[in-house]
Amino acid sequence: MSAGDSLALPVWAQVGESRRAHIERVTALLDTWSAALGLSIAERAEWRDAGRWHDALRDAPDATLRALTGDATSRASMLHGPAAATALAREGETRRELLAAIRFHTIGHPDWARTGQALYMADFLEPGRKFARADRAFLAAQVPHDFDGVFRQVVRARIEWALREGHPVFEETIALWNHLQ
Repeated sequence: MSAGDSLALPVWAQVGESRRAHIERVTALLDTWSAALGLSIAERAEWRDAGRWHDALRDAPDATLRALTGDATSRASMLHGPAAATALAREGETRRELLAAIRFHTIGHPDWARTGQALYMADFLEPGRKFARADRAFLAAQVPHDFDGVFRQVVRARIEWALREGHPVFEETIALWNHLQ
């Protein structure tokens, strides 16, 4: 990562221009929320790192993702989080909450602390996405005031979307929803 670039990506990152713009929007949301919540410097840094690294391998070839994860059966589109977490760990990253946030940011996880929850929300609520803009903007503005309530709404919305579109709902997602009940 280059010094001076606060959104520097790892040298192994594989992202196009539109993906980088998404990463910047997610990171900006996380920065806004962490400041509004008055988080410690360490937790702010963890949220920022989650934002800038969560999709570092989103545009990587399937073979790269499978080699990093050792997963030959899952849909390749679901492997970029686990692959990025693996690559970061190999580089020496040891923050467990950060690695879990990145690993499961697409599907959620019931054992997450705030970093994972914040990334899950920011990835869904970032303003560049074209659907339900007003609703998502409202929810994004409410995060500093009702973090847990907005998180629950986002988990619900993502499950509803997956069901409506005929996508699978992963075990971790179901466990996350059940954990919130």
